[in-house]
Amino acid sequence: MTRDSRAVVLTGPGSLELRRFPLPLIGEEDGLLKVELVGVCGSDPGIFSGRSTRGQRPYPIILGHEIVGRIVEIGGRAQRRLGVEVGDRVVLEYAFGCGSCDMCLSGSYTLCHANFTYGSMISCAEPPHLFGGYSDYVYIHPRAMVHKIGEEISPEVGVLICAVLGNAVRWLRQLGGVSLGDSVVIIGPGQQGLAGVVVASECGAEPIIVVGLSRDKRRLAMARELGAHLTIDAEKEDVFQLVCHATEGRMARLVMDVSGSEAGARMALDLAGKRATVVLPGIYKGDVSLPLDKAVFKELRMLGVFSHDFLAVRPAIAIARKGKYPLEKLITHRFPLDEAERALRIVGGQEPGEMPLKVVLDPNL
Repeated sequence: MTRDSRAVVLTGPGSLELRRFPLPLIGEEDGLLKVELVGVCGSDPGIFSGRSTRGQRPYPIILGHEIVGRIVEIGGRAQRRLGVEVGDRVVLEYAFGCGSCDMCLSGSYTLCHANFTYGSMISCAEPPHLFGGYSDYVYIHPRAMVHKIGEEISPEVGVLICAVLGNAVRWLRQLGGVSLGDSVVIIGPGQQGLAGVVVASECGAEPIIVVGLSRDKRRLAMARELGAHLTIDAEKEDVFQLVCHATEGRMARLVMDVSGSEAGARMALDLAGKRATVVLPGIYKGDVSLPLDKAVFKELRMLGVFSHDFLAVRPAIAIARKGKYPLEKLITHRFPLDEAERALRIVGGQEPGEMPLKVVLDPNL
């Protein structure tokens, strides 16, 4: 094994460099992972451009928090605590927390006051440096949430487990409470919307309706392949009337807006039935104006949700292990590390003619 690692470093807004870092010395409580694939999250282009809703970015940082790889070094105590060995394929959760703030101590480490997270809020200026997945190797912090996924789950599926499928499990099922027979509308057929279809299907929801735009034709087809009962082109069809008909006038029991647009959030309030739940994980670009009287008169439950956690990732692994859904088809673009900027531009919608589902970086290319 080489004793250094390449990594894509964000030195400031819009500025990427490919640098090399020495591999950290591993003790009893930590470890080192060799990256197989890292996903380019929908939030990464915003981080790249300098947009931040979580405070000042501690540049320089290594991007990438959707990480799957193999353990190449692991301390003895960490090995026993995590139940893993050298050579195991694992996924890492986005957040691991500082371990001492109120949120961490209460178990809500995804909301850590110090924002201890991979790929976004830890500087790579000081050792152990490797806190992001756009890299050959990633440092396994003593508090990192590590999940063994085994050989039956490929890297192409593994890269989707935490920050795609795990997000959907937490947002729709664990927080949203979707259950048997619930009508579900998902606004936005990107990677998170499609993962929502999988989770809603696993929960027995019916009908599952996905709303997109004309340019989302390929994504809407994938939604149907994953289990959606109805897909709607909002630019060509009457969304309200179609949802009303499909739900026999009751409208949706749960609506999730992952469009990231004000129009999507407004639509969510229109499509929700009385005492329905509206799940809002979309990262909106600026302030959003909503007709909140609709939430009042329908007695809606509105949930802001963020990221996944340990309890969501475990069932996400179980769903992936079934092999019931063609999750690997979500990966439409694969690039080497030195093409990270192009990957970010594609995910950010800045490359004409490109409509990706999932974009990944492969350090082995």
